[in-house]
Amino acid sequence: MGTHDVTETPRHSVSVAAAIFDESGENVLLIKRRDNGRWEPPGGVLELDETIEDGLRREVREETGADVEIGTLSGVYKNMRHGIVALVFRARLLSEPEGSSDEAMEVAWIRVSEVQNIMVPAFGVRITDAAARGASIRSHDGQTEVK
Repeated sequence: MGTHDVTETPRHSVSVAAAIFDESGENVLLIKRRDNGRWEPPGGVLELDETIEDGLRREVREETGADVEIGTLSGVYKNMRHGIVALVFRARLLSEPEGSSDEAMEVAWIRVSEVQNIMVPAFGVRITDAAARGASIRSHDGQTEVK
């Protein structure tokens, strides 16, 4: 009998993000990341020892300085290239955001109609999906959707 090479099952990384809209629903709170200069919804990698909700609240607080109430799941997205599964939730501000943070060079309200012009398509669709009030499941290659 030969021995079997035991290969480790590939693992996914899980991230969480918040789609936070103003009262009118026409503006969304975004961060301009310090590490890559991209506009994105606040969020980040979920740690192994925290719940989804706690991780999302922590990430939003770290990046915007604000506390949020987490609402409904608006989308599940998979980056096929990097094995990242992202969960996006609608959220409501419980406190005012800061203008910047250690992780964000800018925290700003951006018109939903402008999102596709300033964000990578794979991230912009997360906001438009959340604004549409449904729940979406999509895969992408880091930039554009993969069907």
